[in-house]
Amino acid sequence: MKTRNILSVLALLAFGSSAAFAQDKLTLQLKWVTQAQFAGYYVAKDKGFYKDAGLDVTVKAGGPDINPSQVIAGGGADVIVDWMPSALATREKGVPMVNIAQVFKRSGMMLTCRKDSGVKSPKDFAGRTLGVWFYGNEYPFLSWMDKLGYKTSGNANAVKVLKQGFNVDPLLQKQADCISTMTYNEYWQVIESGMKADELIVFKYEDQGVATLEDGLYALEKSIADPKMADKLARFLKASLKGWDYAIKNQDEAVKIVLDNDASGAQTAGHQKTMMQEIAKLVEGGKLGYLEPAAYDRTVKTLLTGKSDPVISKKPQGAYTHKIWEAAQK
Repeated sequence: MKTRNILSVLALLAFGSSAAFAQDKLTLQLKWVTQAQFAGYYVAKDKGFYKDAGLDVTVKAGGPDINPSQVIAGGGADVIVDWMPSALATREKGVPMVNIAQVFKRSGMMLTCRKDSGVKSPKDFAGRTLGVWFYGNEYPFLSWMDKLGYKTSGNANAVKVLKQGFNVDPLLQKQADCISTMTYNEYWQVIESGMKADELIVFKYEDQGVATLEDGLYALEKSIADPKMADKLARFLKASLKGWDYAIKNQDEAVKIVLDNDASGAQTAGHQKTMMQEIAKLVEGGKLGYLEPAAYDRTVKTLLTGKSDPVISKKPQGAYTHKIWEAAQK
């Protein structure tokens, strides 16, 4: 009887210790709504990778009115998914955000145009209506237009910017000649709406030499400087990268997990499977989650090249660190 009581006490102590370790809470703010774009994080949570790392992670979906950089500045998240142009612009405004990992190796952004609009190349953009996302997503577009020498005033020799909602209606309804799309999402919405690929022409930012890094993980300088928080971020990153690796290797299961986490019920299996396939192309290559300095430098150069109104006015200092990524490899 005594032995059984001692074992029970030991079990309770062990459980209590585990529970205390598991109380390391961390909040992740995503850039957009629940979809396969963020499969790695949902997989890490669903498969227990975060729990195994002693973390209780809250994954907050984004939306059309949510700017992750503003969320972390206001204390609403410990780490965020954001595009580097938005993060660097926010940093220059005084919010000390730092890239701790770069999940997407390549840009998925492009302009998709109707062929019947007469647009055949970027030199045909003058006088055209181009759909653009805002809330921090406009920076790569504005940098590209500045590089091409186009004003965005809407005059005859400029381009007219349509503040694009997060759908493809302006292209379908001929309200815009071109709209912003991602290789993994809106382009396929256009196709699913009935237009054929040969009725469209796309201009990928990667091909135009103006690609900037997307979907990186960012934390505040004070978090990285705090040893306990830095350790928490490293454990979070290690579990997240495990989630991404699993998602890419088990895409059907990853899509199911994403759909199970979609509280809106708006996502469809077919669209998410296509998205997962396209996302894998952006994530794969090189060391998973590692920010290549050369890719960072290219993004900074693109953002600085504006002749009239560059996205950032000077080269950032301390805007990224490999410290957390290196700790996550242990």
